[in-house]
Amino acid sequence: MPVGGITWRHTFRALRHRNYRLFFWGQLVSLIGTWMQQTAMSWFVYEITNSKLLLGLVSAVGSAPMVFSSLWGGALADLYPKRSILVVTQSAQMLCAFLLAAGVWLGFATPLFIMIVAAFNGAAMGFDMPARQAFTVEMTSREDLLNAISLNSSIVNGARVVGPSVAGLMIGAVGVAMCFLLNGMSFIAVIAGLLMMRLPQFRRRAHAVSAGEHAWNGVVYAIKHQRVRTILLLFLAVGVFGWSYTVLMPAFARDVLNRGANGYGILMSASGTGAFVGALFVATYGHLFTPRKLALGGVWLFSAALLAVSFTKSFPLALLFLFAGGFGMLLFFSTSNTVLQTIVPDEMRGRVMGVWSLVFGAMIPLGSLEAGAVAHWLGTPFALAFGAFICAVSALVTLFVIRRREAGTST
Repeated sequence: MPVGGITWRHTFRALRHRNYRLFFWGQLVSLIGTWMQQTAMSWFVYEITNSKLLLGLVSAVGSAPMVFSSLWGGALADLYPKRSILVVTQSAQMLCAFLLAAGVWLGFATPLFIMIVAAFNGAAMGFDMPARQAFTVEMTSREDLLNAISLNSSIVNGARVVGPSVAGLMIGAVGVAMCFLLNGMSFIAVIAGLLMMRLPQFRRRAHAVSAGEHAWNGVVYAIKHQRVRTILLLFLAVGVFGWSYTVLMPAFARDVLNRGANGYGILMSASGTGAFVGALFVATYGHLFTPRKLALGGVWLFSAALLAVSFTKSFPLALLFLFAGGFGMLLFFSTSNTVLQTIVPDEMRGRVMGVWSLVFGAMIPLGSLEAGAVAHWLGTPFALAFGAFICAVSALVTLFVIRRREAGTST
């Protein structure tokens, strides 16, 4: 990792690469639209069903297809130009947004219709995520990878600040359909950025195995590689029991804090603000800390903050705790992603990120169903506290496994 003086120039150094600049600004516009859509969809589903269980189910159905498409997506990312894959997947997600807008405007947006569109969107994301993750190093360089991934996280979470707040205001003023329409239009920015990039001619690597075996080799590699396996298992645990807190925010805002759509949007923005600040922190100071301290410290900070959220009935305190939770979650996600990409060989990166996307795709439906069911039977605060406890214990077990492995290699 590069070490030197700490300046804002250091924070944004990945932007010196033209291709990454095009990606960065296009993604920023598109992701604001994505967070607007996600916020509007959750609120709309809860409004028309009044069911926490269905709230979790819609989120689960939207992410489940990623489990099936991400391994193929990772294999394709190692075999074909990543830019071409991204243009297709971004176009598919744009179509989904326009379908949702039409469904709400014309009155046929039932929970079943929303689930079908969300499932199609999730399938596209399964092909999109491994290609996008593996494409980062091609747009920048290996030495700028941590910085680029941190900046990627900063725009994801910067959009999380802006998107839900705008959506909360727009839902009351012009309705959820406009949020979906604007999200569809926002994809134009990222597709234009991809098409404007100057990339070297793609040379497809020769491989003697079938496409299925090629994809399966990535799974076998991830299972056998001890460090990769440890990272992915912790990522799964934190994702299922921790990240799923976002699914419960509409119910938490309305039933615990007695807030409307605007209050829900502000809660989501507080978490996004914390993650945005965390991303800038990692981009600037990340190279001064060991990945272990950043990742595990991030999980424990997130767990403590989520536990505090579960006990509070104060809106200002909830905002403060969600800010801290977003900061901690970002430290873990950004650091684990970087370590994963830097410890695997170039020819395996797409497939390993496909496995990462598989875990990401699995953790959202599993977490959504877990959070929705626990909240339905035992209440939203208990569901949040339970998730915080499992995350903290998972990080502790991971630390024990790492230390035992190190003790074994030193003897």
